[in-house]
Amino acid sequence: MTGLVTKSTGSWYYVRTENGNRYQCRIRGKFRMEGIKSTNPISVGDIVDFELEEQKDTGVITAIHDRKNYIVRKSVNLSKQTHIIAANIDVAFLLITIDNPPTFPGFIDRFLASAEAYNIPTVLLFNKMDAYEDKQLEYVEELTQIYSDIGYLCVEISATTNFNIDVVKELMQDKVTMFSGHSGVGKSTLINAIEPSLNIKTSEISLQHKQGQHTTTFAEMYELSFGGFIIDTPGIKGFGVVDFEPQEITDYFPEFFALKQDCKFNNCLHQKEPHCAIKKALKEDKIAPSRYYSYLQMLNKEEEHFRQNVRGEL
Repeated sequence: MTGLVTKSTGSWYYVRTENGNRYQCRIRGKFRMEGIKSTNPISVGDIVDFELEEQKDTGVITAIHDRKNYIVRKSVNLSKQTHIIAANIDVAFLLITIDNPPTFPGFIDRFLASAEAYNIPTVLLFNKMDAYEDKQLEYVEELTQIYSDIGYLCVEISATTNFNIDVVKELMQDKVTMFSGHSGVGKSTLINAIEPSLNIKTSEISLQHKQGQHTTTFAEMYELSFGGFIIDTPGIKGFGVVDFEPQEITDYFPEFFALKQDCKFNNCLHQKEPHCAIKKALKEDKIAPSRYYSYLQMLNKEEEHFRQNVRGEL
């Protein structure tokens, strides 16, 4: 039989078949995906084949279908391994708040770069719009301008007043979607506004975010009454913490990628190199300074990580 993994507890996987039946399954022996060093071979969102065990209501997973994408975070204890949070995502929604708590551009840009790297379309949701004053509203407008110019869809919402919730539901309909963002941005409130029957408790999600380690936090997929599924990921605070090669970071900034072919040097890192198209665009206000600063932050961190790894291998 074939089904969709809707929940994982580490040792057991809950699989939903096309006709709506649900089975509790496990894996037998070693089960690893080629090319992925992961602490968990199967994740929520995976399509799997399984067989029912004799004289039992449980099953054994025998195969994983090819994934169109997946999200990972670093394993806390195993530095070279990752934990796959979810797979086969149609849209990721990043919740952003200007205050209480603040979501800084660096976090937004690292999230977006990671989503680009894993081929996950992303929508930016500016939440708590009902609570902002003039200066905060101006900042939302500034950020919206930056990211919409790049090509990202930006939606202003309020989960508490239901402002533009219908817009979000329309974007979610008949898709596998996921919400992410810092603890306190209103993710659980938004999920409950979209699908009240789920009744997800804010306190439980906040507690899991405060733990910060996420090694025992498992995603769960819920079916939506208006079509589609939502993946609830209480421990996704670490999303975006992935390793890139310094030379490839530009590829995950769409406005940089569109210009890098005009740089004089093919291996240009857009720092001190002459005749750099990206630095030229920055001076001409065609690239947002905050985006360039985020790029430099990522680049410098990955360059240091790269040097440490090389020294470790010598």
